[in-house]
Amino acid sequence: MARQLRAEQTRATIVGAAADLFDRYGYESTSLSEIVAHAGVTKGSLYFHFAAKEDLAHAILEMQSCTFRRLAKDLDGRGYSSLEGLMRLTFAMSRVYEEGPVLRAGMRLATEGMVQPLLPHPFTEWREVATARLLNAVRQSDVHPDIDVGSVADALVSSVVGICVVGSALEPAGRPSRRLAEMWYIRVRGMVPVPRRARYLTLATQLRKTGTA
Repeated sequence: MARQLRAEQTRATIVGAAADLFDRYGYESTSLSEIVAHAGVTKGSLYFHFAAKEDLAHAILEMQSCTFRRLAKDLDGRGYSSLEGLMRLTFAMSRVYEEGPVLRAGMRLATEGMVQPLLPHPFTEWREVATARLLNAVRQSDVHPDIDVGSVADALVSSVVGICVVGSALEPAGRPSRRLAEMWYIRVRGMVPVPRRARYLTLATQLRKTGTA
């Protein structure tokens, strides 16, 4: 049992080191030797868990997907409307993106396209979730019935990814919540019926202040 725990800790250390380096320098510019040195492990330990650098990238992408699914499931269990749950999910993802290198590395791997995910591409998964919630929001009369849900979902995912990536490169920590709120102000005014609009504009302001879901 102790040996298994040590193995799991070593694996987590290696993944964390790889994520940190992928986040800072990119997949192509990071070598396995640099990951070994950064993790403080032997090459044998790395190869025990991962046969190649690509396997490390796949592990990070899988962790990113698991984090997204966990956040979405948690919000689904809180009784929010579909549109509110979607808004809160974007802020939750932004917060996790800022807090640690794994999601940032996963985002960089997904955007650079150097590694083909074994699972569906993260952005495909995010778009499907956004589409499902927007369709529910239409049924709940929180979104105009004549909007092109697929196009809005595509634009939403692109906006959130752009805010995270550009924000981390050019702006101080904590600024993405402001950018997300600004994005939602525009979306809400364009797709939410007037009688329900104030509720979601207020929510965007609240999430901007707290930066949490």
